[in-house]
Amino acid sequence: MTRTLFALLLLVPFAVHAAVSSQKPLTIIVPFPPGGSSDMTARIMAPKMGEKLGQTVIIDNRGGANGAIGATMAKRAAPDGHTILVGSIGVYAINPALQKNLQYDPMKDFDLLTLAVRAPNVLVVSPAMPAKGLADLVGYLKKMPGKVTFASSGAGSSDHLTAALFWQRTGTSGLHVPYKGGGPAIADLIGGHADASFQNLNAISGQVKGGKLKALAITADKRSPVLPQVPTMAEAGVKDVEVYSWQAAAAPKGLSPDVKAALHAALVGSLNDPQNRQKMIDVGFDVVASTPEQFERFLAQELTRWKNVIEKGNISLE
Repeated sequence: MTRTLFALLLLVPFAVHAAVSSQKPLTIIVPFPPGGSSDMTARIMAPKMGEKLGQTVIIDNRGGANGAIGATMAKRAAPDGHTILVGSIGVYAINPALQKNLQYDPMKDFDLLTLAVRAPNVLVVSPAMPAKGLADLVGYLKKMPGKVTFASSGAGSSDHLTAALFWQRTGTSGLHVPYKGGGPAIADLIGGHADASFQNLNAISGQVKGGKLKALAITADKRSPVLPQVPTMAEAGVKDVEVYSWQAAAAPKGLSPDVKAALHAALVGSLNDPQNRQKMIDVGFDVVASTPEQFERFLAQELTRWKNVIEKGNISLE
C-alpha cells in the first residue's frame, strides 16, 4: 500500500464525520410513543450513530395517526443531515393507501436511507381460546364468521393488515378491534377480553414462552430461533401470508450526496455493530441494513402489496 493511499484511507472517517457534524445534534423522529418497535430500534442505534458522526443524538417521539404526524414533521425539517425519521411499515407502506389526506409521500418527500430491521408477526390467541392449532382456528372462523375478535395496535397497523390478508387467504372473516398501541391489545388478549392477534415477534415472545399466550403460526419464510416450536403459516396450511413488520430510516428530501452517504454509513455501522446486532436478535429482529437503492425497490413492492390488500378488503379508517 502506498503512503498516499494509506493517508487517504485514514482520512475517510474524518470526511464522514465532517459531512454532518456540528454543534447541532442529530434528531431522530420516532412517530410513535416510547416503548414500541420503532422506538426500540432508534434507541438501540442512537449511541453508536452518535459516536460515528461525532454528534449528540436526540430521540423525539411524535406519536399520532399511525405515525403520520411524526412523518409529516420529518418531511418538513431542513434536509441538512440533522433530522432523520425512524418508522415502521405502517408509516412508509400502509398509510399512503389508507389515509386520504396524508401530508407526505414516502417515495417523493424523503431520501430513503436504509431498511434497518424486520420481524415477522406471530398469530397468537388468548389462553381461553379452544384452538390448539391453525387449522382449529380457521375452522372456528368459518363456523363463526365475523365473531372472533382480532386485536390490533391500531387501525392501519401491520397487525391489522396482516389479519386482513389472513382472512382473504383463508376465506374467513373476523372482527377487528383496534387498540391504542400493542401493549393494551396484548394485555386484553392475556386477560381473555380479545380472542386473537397478529403481533410482532419481539412484542410477544416473552408472553408465549411464559404460557400467557398461545402461538399458532409465524408469518416468516422459516421458523424463528426465538420461538422454534411455532410453525410458519405455510407449514400450518395457509400459504401466501408471509409478512414482516419492518423499521426503516429516511431523511427529508434534498440531502447532499456526502451527507446522505455519511448518514447511511452511520446507520449501517450502528446496525452491524456486534453488540447492537445481538440486541436486535435478542428481541426478535433480523438486521437488514440495506442500501438506499435496495430500500427504494423494496418500498415500491410493499406499497403495491398493501394497496391491493386494502382495496380488496375494502378497508378504511372511517
